Amino acid sequence: MDLSSINPVVLIASLMVASTPILLAALGEMVVEKSGVLNLGVEGMMIVGAICGFAIAVETGSPTMGFVAAALGSALLSMIFAVLTQLFLSNQVATGLALTLFGLGLSSLLGQGYVGIKPPSTPKMDLGPLSDLPVLGRILFSHDLVVYFSLALVLAVWAFLKFTRAGLILRAVGESHDAAHALGYKVVAIRFAAIGFGGACAGLGGAYLSLVRVPQWTEGMTAGAGWIALAIVVFASWRAGRILLGAYLFGGVTVLQLNLQAAGAAIPVEYLSMSPYLITILVLVIMSSSRGRASLAAPASLGRSFHASS
Repeated sequence: MDLSSINPVVLIASLMVASTPILLAALGEMVVEKSGVLNLGVEGMMIVGAICGFAIAVETGSPTMGFVAAALGSALLSMIFAVLTQLFLSNQVATGLALTLFGLGLSSLLGQGYVGIKPPSTPKMDLGPLSDLPVLGRILFSHDLVVYFSLALVLAVWAFLKFTRAGLILRAVGESHDAAHALGYKVVAIRFAAIGFGGACAGLGGAYLSLVRVPQWTEGMTAGAGWIALAIVVFASWRAGRILLGAYLFGGVTVLQLNLQAAGAAIPVEYLSMSPYLITILVLVIMSSSRGRASLAAPASLGRSFHASS
């Protein structure tokens, strides 16, 4: 095994790119869960975002239009979940699982004509002299706009939930929807908005996979990224800063195992490929075993249906 072939600077820069889809999806799901809704359809929304973004980018020649279409397409898909769970009071777990299955099937149907097609390239931001800095230039200042947008979104979501009145209302709905309703807040409308935001973020994450991370369309290309995003929300104890840490941890393990494969590590490829998922499960087990932060930080009304007459 030749470890000298692994460039740590390129490794860290690749980590940021690999982490972006999961970071976006997990951040959106965190906002959804903060409102008291558990949406297990993240995987389905991501894969629909991946094909919507890919198809529109190919047809228009504009990656920007692809990302916009991905956000809108997945947000629209999330509205199916919102209607079923918030208006018809269907079980959130079952509906989320059905949404994932529906998204996987729909994306397979929509993507039949796009296999083997190369999408238009997403340009990197021109940050002038910053990009030419040794080490830091390659790590921090050589990415596309979506990477920086994901980092800015972490800060924006943190500030929204912590400092704004709307964020306080959203958290109040997640903690006790009955009390929030008694105070005159529109619980269903607030949860609709949160679910739509989560869907848009998952769509952006999926589009980043198909337009930048891979870039190509293949059926089932999310490969469990939506489930990892759900796990990271728990790992992060529903906090935006920890979401960033969790996403970068998973992205780092993913990139490292690919580099170890390329370096000829004397470990079966199958073990290296499963390592990101095993490490995620291990972290969740460690956190949940101590009856502490992960369980106590969950919104009190998470997964509970709300009815105005209740």
